[in-house]
Amino acid sequence: MSMTDELDDSVRELADIPAVEVISRAAVMLMSSAAEKLGLADEDPDTSARRDLDEARRVITALAGLVTASVEYLGPHAGPIREGLQSLQRAFREASAHPDEPGKGPGEKYTGPVY
Repeated sequence: MSMTDELDDSVRELADIPAVEVISRAAVMLMSSAAEKLGLADEDPDTSARRDLDEARRVITALAGLVTASVEYLGPHAGPIREGLQSLQRAFREASAHPDEPGKGPGEKYTGPVY
């Protein structure tokens, strides 16, 4: 099987997955990435070698854009995904030495202020 055949199979498989599942999977991937970049996967996030707030800000903002743009399609998945996003936004604020003003944090231009 050539690489082109493998790619064609991957595209066909993706075409069989409902949109809500694709969006949900993307959201979960972004949430996991943000949690890692906030150091939440480590025992002590404050001393995590993986903590990178600049990268976390980018991923959280992308997640907020995805959630805001697709909330009407997420059905029962919307609530848990929104809660996860808000938890990450709060964790970002807590991790910041100089927290952003409410409404200025990552993704808050899409979600509104998170306290």
